[in-house]
Amino acid sequence: MILVVTNRKSCKDDFLVRIEAIARRKPYGILLREKDLSKEDYLELARSCQSICETYQVPLIVHSYIEVARELKIKAIHLPYDRFVELGGELQGFSEVGVSIHSKEEAKVAEQKGATRLIAGHIYETTCKPNLEPRGLVYLRDIVDTVNIPVFAIGGITFERIKEVESVGAEGICMMSMLMSCPEEKLNLLLK
Repeated sequence: MILVVTNRKSCKDDFLVRIEAIARRKPYGILLREKDLSKEDYLELARSCQSICETYQVPLIVHSYIEVARELKIKAIHLPYDRFVELGGELQGFSEVGVSIHSKEEAKVAEQKGATRLIAGHIYETTCKPNLEPRGLVYLRDIVDTVNIPVFAIGGITFERIKEVESVGAEGICMMSMLMSCPEEKLNLLLK
């Protein structure tokens, strides 16, 4: 399963046209991760993306902006680990709560506190985190073996590495840069 993570800054064409092209291919979900936007700008973009996602029946997942998710009645949220812990019990009403984690300890705590999905990374070398050593497949297997909720891998995952990531038990993968910047015809190959 592929969870698409957005990055409009690396999108080579119109962002909403790209979202529509991705949604048409029915990925597991689209995580709107535009962290640099103000709440108002994020809300406007999320509203446009929600309309596209609803057309293709693809879940839209809001990143960090809980108020936006509630205003748009979106039941899926994703949070960085620290923000998730800080919020404690303020996540009632969400059917899906994803959390980005970077250790087994964080994975355990996130699951205990109600996360329904984890994103673990970064697995391979990636241009998004050029000065950080990748954690690798052993780390990913440890996370998968530690929790009983779905774990998605992120970071440097190419089409050729999908089977490798799945072989250690990950529920799916997250793709960002490649899906935001590849020629549209390549989306068919990546999102099959």
